[in-house]
Amino acid sequence: MYVLYSKIAKKFYIGYTTDIERRFKEHIAGKTHTTCRFPDLNLMFYECFISKQDAMRRERYFKTTKGKKVLRLMLRDSLDLIETTAR
Repeated sequence: MYVLYSKIAKKFYIGYTTDIERRFKEHIAGKTHTTCRFPDLNLMFYECFISKQDAMRRERYFKTTKGKKVLRLMLRDSLDLIETTAR
């Protein structure tokens, strides 16, 4: 399960994969429909699970309003760093 962030859109993209390196490269290369408009994606957070179902459950949680609030709280210092660089 992973979380990307776009400074331009000020939005998270949340997903899951079995190969984080390959998937991130696909996002950066614009091969993912949802994120192809955002050339500034940052990998902010990822978690590893043995069970695909556990990863999908965590992904669904972070896609909720409460989950996004938790992400912003968890990553507040990292988001501040991204927002203040290259202004």
